[in-house]
Amino acid sequence: MLKRWGMVAAAGGVLAGCTTVTADGPSTSSPAAETVTVAVGPCFGFCPVYQVSVAPDGMLRFVGERHTTVIGERTKTIGAAASQALIRDLAPYRPATGSETQVACTATVSDTSSYTVTWESRNGGKTVATVQDHCPGGPGQSLGALLRTLPTRLGVADWAKQVTRPGVSRG
Repeated sequence: MLKRWGMVAAAGGVLAGCTTVTADGPSTSSPAAETVTVAVGPCFGFCPVYQVSVAPDGMLRFVGERHTTVIGERTKTIGAAASQALIRDLAPYRPATGSETQVACTATVSDTSSYTVTWESRNGGKTVATVQDHCPGGPGQSLGALLRTLPTRLGVADWAKQVTRPGVSRG
């Protein structure tokens, strides 16, 4: 009986070695296995407002909310390699698992769009970084520059393109 409990304890130790404990509880996901969502927020004008999510397997989900060519949801496949490249490029800006942070900027330009990048694990745990677009310096400047390339990089530029519609207010 004691031998059996020893084997159970050893197996539990091996399994625990594969698990990361986050603020949201245990997670078997690594950052490379997370879905990344970039939400582009409103500005003072008619900036496109949308979300684009990329799953580790390369499935992409776009949701146009306001001032975009496409309003509503569209999906497409970009491939696992493109997804992993995006995750790799965003890694330097990813805060500690389970936390939320504002990426440093030397000055805030208040009338520009903001970006919210959310890394979501398979168990629902979230890690969030936000940055104001057109940050003039600091880590926020390079993150903003990277995020501005996403529509072209992910093949959603036609969906995310700015459109002004009659009766839809700015901001």
